[in-house]
Amino acid sequence: MKLHALAAALVLAATACNGDARPTAAPAAVEAQDAQAPAPRAGDRPFEVDVIAAFQEPWAMAFLPDGRLLVTEKQGHLKLVDVESGATTDVAGVPAVAYGGQGGLGDVLPHPRFADNGLVYLSYAEAGRGGTRGAALARATLVVDGDGARLEDLDVIWRQVPKVSGQGHYGHRIAFDRDGKLWLSSSERQKFDPAQDMGSNMGKILRLEDDGRPAAGNPFADRRGVAREVWSLGHRNVLGIAFDAGGQLWNVEMGPAGGDELNRVERGGNYGYPIVSNGDHYDGRPIPDHDTRPEFIAPVVDWTPVISPSSLVIYGGDAFPGWKGSALIGGLSSQALVRVEFDGDGAREAERFDMGSRIREVEQGPDGAVWLLEDGQGDGGQGRLLKLVPAAG
Repeated sequence: MKLHALAAALVLAATACNGDARPTAAPAAVEAQDAQAPAPRAGDRPFEVDVIAAFQEPWAMAFLPDGRLLVTEKQGHLKLVDVESGATTDVAGVPAVAYGGQGGLGDVLPHPRFADNGLVYLSYAEAGRGGTRGAALARATLVVDGDGARLEDLDVIWRQVPKVSGQGHYGHRIAFDRDGKLWLSSSERQKFDPAQDMGSNMGKILRLEDDGRPAAGNPFADRRGVAREVWSLGHRNVLGIAFDAGGQLWNVEMGPAGGDELNRVERGGNYGYPIVSNGDHYDGRPIPDHDTRPEFIAPVVDWTPVISPSSLVIYGGDAFPGWKGSALIGGLSSQALVRVEFDGDGAREAERFDMGSRIREVEQGPDGAVWLLEDGQGDGGQGRLLKLVPAAG
């Protein structure tokens, strides 16, 4: 069931949900679930926060095998960071990005065999004809020597189809599974219908070979075109994908006015957007809930009011033993680190830590520490790199 509140609250919820630019329409009512009580806010935090460095509109980070960190800045810069000293090096050779709105340089991830091949993957917004834009994925060899750092032999291995107008909902989060397959979230670019259109790879989660080809064994491999890339469909704006210790993929995605989601990603699964959602349109038009259409897969956890999930990691370190196996979610409008506990087929929000700033990315470090990137919105674009370590005593 959905309950109605005041219109003024929806303006705040709409701004919060996306985490960046939102439609300005103010619907007549905001939707809130009566069955979901707010999760407890943690008082005594089990961690201390070390500030390591600061960046201009940072978007993503990834550790290299030697412990150094790659950080992307949305305007199109890639930084190599010595996390011990905080010193940063500019990496040359980054592709041109279509910066604006939610677009720009996105995710970064080393190949699972980086120590042997030196490959890194970058996602970004790419300009097309007539003002259109779309997400793209490239890979290149990272070379670090006495002259600095640079990308060589950059190759664009994947693109969203088709390119469309607008500057929102690219998604483009990257992950590798334990078999070396490349996974990519491709959001629906605020166009709604592509999420159900198998002639487009938008509004989907994709499973690829490491060179960008559709992976063998995908559920729609017998179809033509980009459908062969698709693992699941009916997604909105997927900004976090991560595997748990058993190899199960999970995602977090932003709902519309309400209904942010944590989903167990199933082979060939349809998650229903825009036909169903646990949120509503920004202009006040209702969207049927998931429970009205059982053929679509419902989220394991959903949030109204929203948390604006930006990123996801399944924690597997030893620094915070009580968090092992939990999902850690970065929150934009919620300015929080959200911890979700799993219990068999279910899950629940267990803790929410107020970080006092919009969290764009969460990552686990080699030593089990938790690392956060602020996105810098509202702070002149300056987003800090934070390291969370167990609290003393």
